[in-house]
Amino acid sequence: MGFSVRLLRRSEWVLIVYFLYTSLLALLLPLRSPIPVITCTLNLSVLGGFFLLAYADSLRRRPFLSIVRDWYPAPLMLLAYREMGWFAPTRHDYRLEQSWIVWDRVLLNDLGLRAAIESLGPVIPSILELSYSLVYTMATFSVAMLYAHHKRERVDAFLTIFLFGILAAYALFPYFPSEPPRTVFPNEDLPGVLTPFRRFNLALLGGYGIHTSVFPSAHVSGAFSAAFAMFAILPEKRWVASVLLVLAVSITTATIYGRYHYAVDALAGFAISIAAVFAGRALFPPAAR
Repeated sequence: MGFSVRLLRRSEWVLIVYFLYTSLLALLLPLRSPIPVITCTLNLSVLGGFFLLAYADSLRRRPFLSIVRDWYPAPLMLLAYREMGWFAPTRHDYRLEQSWIVWDRVLLNDLGLRAAIESLGPVIPSILELSYSLVYTMATFSVAMLYAHHKRERVDAFLTIFLFGILAAYALFPYFPSEPPRTVFPNEDLPGVLTPFRRFNLALLGGYGIHTSVFPSAHVSGAFSAAFAMFAILPEKRWVASVLLVLAVSITTATIYGRYHYAVDALAGFAISIAAVFAGRALFPPAAR
């Protein structure tokens, strides 16, 4: 039995296209050696993993390999993010940031968003910062819910929408080189309340953040993509998607209030999540209606 591309899942194709795209970028961008070679070699290994898993699964037809394919994308999302960090420019001119900050100050200061958030002291800021850190669990939670409700056959549909939302944001990073407002404007527009959850987020971003771009916000695109996907994929358990939607709104607010992103980043991320839903409807018409 030979290998057929039909053995690959739609969500796997989303990742394959993305890693081929980043390999091409690595060859075209003016990157220092040996980043292009490392990127292409690593991506080739990832693609080989997809084909190997799909082929082995077609031969064995055992639940174990199928389950492995459900979870294989999880570490690859982190790899996709870290790879984008390798494409960071040597310097930023902060031209984009200077134009974006104007709208943030209208929202935070003139319209009173910061004051409203801090009106109850550390309560709302703590909720927002905690929500921001939970973005990393949304995909795992969603897949686990599909397992719990005996709908594992829908995992591929969920991952297709979610991965499109995340990876489309990453794919745009090199075209909008930028740094977060908390570093470009270090003593301006910052939250007036410092919570333990904020300290955790700042420490995490300090150690694992990248310096390629903040536009669009992958936090926002991923959060809303997960919520919208679960509304489409698991309509009989709408409470799951509703919880994710509330979390997505909190994450979006936290990105702006906490100065992790500009408001335009969040808006662009939301737009990508809408595009991800339409992509899901095109690829999975029955499941996504």
